[in-house]
Amino acid sequence: MISTLDYLPETPSQTAGPYVHIGLIPQQAGFDIFERPFGNVLAGANTPGERIRIEGRVLDGLSQPCRDILVEIWQANAAGRYNHTADRQEGKNLNPDFLGWGRAGTDFATGLYAFETIKPGAVIGRRGYKPMAPHLNVWLVSRGINIGLATRMYFPDEAALNEEDPVLRMIEPAIRRETLLARREERGGGVVYVFDIRLQGDRETVFFDV
Repeated sequence: MISTLDYLPETPSQTAGPYVHIGLIPQQAGFDIFERPFGNVLAGANTPGERIRIEGRVLDGLSQPCRDILVEIWQANAAGRYNHTADRQEGKNLNPDFLGWGRAGTDFATGLYAFETIKPGAVIGRRGYKPMAPHLNVWLVSRGINIGLATRMYFPDEAALNEEDPVLRMIEPAIRRETLLARREERGGGVVYVFDIRLQGDRETVFFDV
């Protein structure tokens, strides 16, 4: 029997295209085409937890901001549980007012992306391993990037949990771990975590093969 693999060529790779925002975040381009548009606000009015803002820029190898990048985040709620059926942690309740997932684009003028959310709790590792420190899972898509880039953002004020986090401990030398740590600021009575993502250069952000 002849397999289709014997005569079908490999499908050519293709990037996300020159206008990422139109197809994936159309509201940023001024198009109102979805009944429930994807947004950058993850927490509702009744979501328990510490309210925080996440913001930053995606920088190229010359430290210049990229202005057409899609940024997605996934995170656990304040109790450390994901809003997903695969998360079966016991004793951690879900919050129907918390999405746990958001999407934003880098601003056309400033290159800044931002999310309004709550600080996640620690998550028990797979098979009952040590808990993972509070973190955000981050995914980037852009023209010129054949495969989406996956990384994480950790919180600098969780030093003890960060030190024991199984993912951070795999990254050597320690200076490379710092590329996954946000910077904490306080503005107008609120907490902002600044997380710049560097695509290239001496302080290139650690990306994961997932």
